[in-house]
Amino acid sequence: MRRWIRNCFSRNVRTGAAASKAARWALLLLIAAQVPAHDLITTPLTWSREISRVVYQHCAGCHREAGSAFPLITYQDARPWAKAIRDEVLNRRMPPWDAVKGVGEFRGDLSLSPPEMDLIVNWVEGGAPEGNPDYLPARPPASEPGAEPVPPAGITLSGSKTLETPLRLAGIRPTGVLELAALLPDGAVRRLIWVRNFRPKWNRTYWLRKPLLLPKGSRLILTGASATLLAQH
Repeated sequence: MRRWIRNCFSRNVRTGAAASKAARWALLLLIAAQVPAHDLITTPLTWSREISRVVYQHCAGCHREAGSAFPLITYQDARPWAKAIRDEVLNRRMPPWDAVKGVGEFRGDLSLSPPEMDLIVNWVEGGAPEGNPDYLPARPPASEPGAEPVPPAGITLSGSKTLETPLRLAGIRPTGVLELAALLPDGAVRRLIWVRNFRPKWNRTYWLRKPLLLPKGSRLILTGASATLLAQH
């Protein structure tokens, strides 16, 4: 009987020690899971020197404290969102600008140029380093673009049309996915706007950098949704 009791006690001690060891390992794994992994830095691009300047120019109007979107003013703000920023930029969902880059030239264009997109993608995929804060630019002013004023009445275009009088085109407001071009009387073609992905929330009047004179006899070729053409008088 005494031998049986000693054997049971010995087994319980060993079992308790194993359980205690397993618990310690589980605790260590739990702690390790809470520690953020540091990405390997493989790029010379930094937030302080290059990326902050792109963000301040194109994003900070909305992405700031008390803005309409979460802030992206500091490295600490932006770093947790780095991969999401890359994906939004690559899919041209952000900054919100539905007109396709390279078709028409518009004022206040928020969209990123291909070199700017490359900067952000390479920075993120290279580990998204902060860099030396001494290189940070001045913070952008704490102002957000106000609501767009109601545009003046214009010409509603719902299909292709030949102009019977000259038109000095100043702006275009789309109502959906569309492409608009002008065939001039001399045979030249001017691509005016292409909206491939239309988001009503972000719709706006696209004001040309310089008004374009379309002479009498120009053929406006519209495919897709209708648009309002705003003329300069």
